[in-house]
Amino acid sequence: MIALLRYQTALLLGSYRWLPPVILYAVWLTIGIRNGDPILGTFGYAAGGLLPTAVWLTRVCVTNEPPAARNCTAAAAGPSRVHLACVLTAAGTGLLLALIGTAVVLSLSDPHSNNHYVAVPVLPAAFSGLLAALVCLLMGTAIGALSNWPVLRSTGWSIPTGLIAALLLSVLGASPANAAVSGLVTGSIHGTVSTPWLPLAVTALIAAAATAAACALSSRRS
Repeated sequence: MIALLRYQTALLLGSYRWLPPVILYAVWLTIGIRNGDPILGTFGYAAGGLLPTAVWLTRVCVTNEPPAARNCTAAAAGPSRVHLACVLTAAGTGLLLALIGTAVVLSLSDPHSNNHYVAVPVLPAAFSGLLAALVCLLMGTAIGALSNWPVLRSTGWSIPTGLIAALLLSVLGASPANAAVSGLVTGSIHGTVSTPWLPLAVTALIAAAATAAACALSSRRS
């Protein structure tokens, strides 16, 4: 698996297809984060941008390899292992973006509530912000795994499906991603830090199930 991860990472870097989703996230941070904004609300904003970014990164990774090369790799290592390496490469790239986003928020935001009266502890806020980013990252990875090959083989269906799912899971109250982001935004009003353990656990199960299903299906459709 380590060799597959190295191969998929090299393939991703060499293709430069990582640039558009990374630029998307960079623009998201540039537009929405200003110097002196409340730290918790800013962490929520930064986390929310990872959901569509992760969907895009996952699509890039699972469709990056040419069919002939994918068949050779699958014959050598197994289709499900190859597909798992693709999804993990996307998740690892998204994790790097989450860490960068956390650093940007820490360097620019104000550790106080919205009214600037209540001090917010920086380390607990950063930890909660990073966990919220992981929730959005895992949710985006799950959407990407289910909205692309081998689950959906048509680009005409996979791209709009991924976009619509990302939008809905960003705004629906029942979504773990929405719950994690809303917890930070609401906590910013009063200066209280809430750690999104439950959304993280639920999203981790969803991402694991979605990835397992896609990997199993890749063995049948290779």
